[in-house]
Amino acid sequence: MGRKRWEGLIGSKKEEAAEECIRQAAETHAEDLDLSSMSLPELPDSLGQLTALRTLDLSDNRLTALPESLGQLTALETLSLRFNRLSALPESVG
Repeated sequence: MGRKRWEGLIGSKKEEAAEECIRQAAETHAEDLDLSSMSLPELPDSLGQLTALRTLDLSDNRLTALPESLGQLTALETLSLRFNRLSALPESVG
């Protein structure tokens, strides 16, 4: 899935858009996913289904934690977490 911007969406609409984007990325075995600048407070566990992902951009959100399922992304080479509210990574990540 190519880089997509979700400007113009607000609140729960962005969370719904993120879930839909993850679903589509799983169906197409996407290697890149950009969920940056969506003001997301959390991510669904379904993120772990994206085992073909090589690049994941989660920058500029409101994330305070990441799902343990992130550790299932064994092909992941680049993970951008800039400008979030994270204090730790899940044990499954490192």
